[in-house]
Amino acid sequence: MDTQLLERAHAMLNAARNIVILTHMSPDGDAMGSSLGMKHAMGTNAYVVVPNAFPDFLAWMPGADKITVYEKDPEKANALLEAADTIICTDFNEPKRIGALGQKMLDIIASKGDAVNVLIIDHHIMVTERTLPDTVNVVKIIDSASPSASQMVYEVIQYGKQKVKNLDFATCIYTGMMTDTGNFAFNSNYPELYRIVAELVDAGVDKDAVYNRVFNAWSEGRMRLVGYCLDRKMRIFPERHASLIYLSGRELYRFNFKSGDAEGIVNMPLSIKDINYSCLMREDKVTEAEKPLANGSKKKIKISMRSQGDRPVNIFCHDIFSGGGHKNASGGEYYGALEDAVKLFLDNYEKYFKAD
Repeated sequence: MDTQLLERAHAMLNAARNIVILTHMSPDGDAMGSSLGMKHAMGTNAYVVVPNAFPDFLAWMPGADKITVYEKDPEKANALLEAADTIICTDFNEPKRIGALGQKMLDIIASKGDAVNVLIIDHHIMVTERTLPDTVNVVKIIDSASPSASQMVYEVIQYGKQKVKNLDFATCIYTGMMTDTGNFAFNSNYPELYRIVAELVDAGVDKDAVYNRVFNAWSEGRMRLVGYCLDRKMRIFPERHASLIYLSGRELYRFNFKSGDAEGIVNMPLSIKDINYSCLMREDKVTEAEKPLANGSKKKIKISMRSQGDRPVNIFCHDIFSGGGHKNASGGEYYGALEDAVKLFLDNYEKYFKAD
């Protein structure tokens, strides 16, 4: 990381008195790990606000019970933002990624001017016209080569320190690092990552317990949904070593779908020999927080993509589905009909996926 940026970030954090930490819509393990990790590092004057609900299998994380969900309590979320002198954004760098909450953030920044500072810590590709402009009050630490935003939060907080002393911080950071690498199965071939894991375990993290809470807490509906996806819904495109699974809202309802039930399904086709690209699409309702992005559509298609080796999917997600991510794990959204999103995939995948 750039030392100058780290020093600016530390000066900003040391001066902070009222902090709001934001992360992206439909928070996953890395969003939760990075935001809650930052909260535990900053103490009682820091509050986490998320745009919408997070999965049940992450509700055990230290501090999750204190999170303010914007869709459930917009008045409290707005009050926290209005009182903040520092806003920290983790695992996203574009205001649109937090829906209606993003516009509220922009309004606060515009009205407060120099009275509010913003720190962005993210590992997704930065598109200049879609992120905040550079000012003395905005510090952006963005590294698309980093495996997770949680690791980046660790590196920011631990800059110049010898050991992790806060177990809640360590547990949240480890959870984010673990989930965003598929339990260290992809985007994880970095020695520094394992040095950090060793430090977190040394601080008291029970990595086996974290794994069980995240990956061994399936509902019966989720298990049956996985079987249905692999047996009935998986399409294979051998000429491009690719797989596609897509699920309608009706199909999800059949399996009593809850937030987080699709986690990990996109990785499964990569276990098939010679399959190097995997895409999962699922239909969802447009939430209140997402209405500014939906252009009147009542349906959103959530796109998740994974790949192996030197086969990027972040460019495909960026170009076709206005998304992004890191090389082997990316995603995006499409506001409209599922069949139209599938058509976009089918019309474009051959241009982006390697045939060899």
